[in-house]
Amino acid sequence: MLRETIESFGSVIVAYSGGVDSALVSQISHDVLGPGNALIVTAVSDSLAEYELEDAQRLALDRGWNFRTIATSEMEDERYLRNDGARCFFCKSELYERLGQLTKSAGYNVIANGANRDDLGDYRPGMKAAKDFSVRSPLVEVGIGKQEVRALALQAGLPNWDKPAQPCLSSRIPYGTHVTIDTLRMISKAEKHLRSLGFLECRVRHYGETARIELPLDMLPIYNETSMRSQADSGIIAAGYRRVEIDPKGLRSGNLNEALKSSK
Repeated sequence: MLRETIESFGSVIVAYSGGVDSALVSQISHDVLGPGNALIVTAVSDSLAEYELEDAQRLALDRGWNFRTIATSEMEDERYLRNDGARCFFCKSELYERLGQLTKSAGYNVIANGANRDDLGDYRPGMKAAKDFSVRSPLVEVGIGKQEVRALALQAGLPNWDKPAQPCLSSRIPYGTHVTIDTLRMISKAEKHLRSLGFLECRVRHYGETARIELPLDMLPIYNETSMRSQADSGIIAAGYRRVEIDPKGLRSGNLNEALKSSK
């Protein structure tokens, strides 16, 4: 059903973030429509970590996709920078507006994203933006959830089939705290340092001068070993923070959304 749905598009621009969901949509679009009718696009801005862009480009090149990047300007939108509960809506609106312009100028029929069925159960203002811009979500349309996405990605030979979710860097900043380029760079540098130490699944939550680190629970003992803790914390301090805290509850993707839920 997924292949048939994408084939029905005729031609498509895929909003490719580098994650497994949009990678799967990209690969199938490439396979069933061909590179001439499937353009895979990654948006580049300060909210995308440098290492995420590198990974996305590497995969696209390795798979032979018709790939390009575009610059987006959400960091020039005060509605995005004020970081309220609608931040993601303004980011995705900027992205889809740019992709909409591209579909018209390059003659593509459809914009597609990698949203899956499980995304419908979380707080996702970007889904409203997709609806406003008539963006198709083929994984949602055929009822495919995250577990099935990973299985299909493995079957398709995608090396990122088990890649942990990596939301944009602004998601590390509590709602109500202004988003700045300097803050995003601090977060990116701190997370890149942790990844270099083997903590591939991590979040550096930004609380002013304090970095609150979230890791999978089974990684906490490793982080807290004396030599590792010293090495990890020193790199985070070098990124611009003054204090480092460990969240004892571990990694919880989207946990800052709890503040929005509790305020309703």
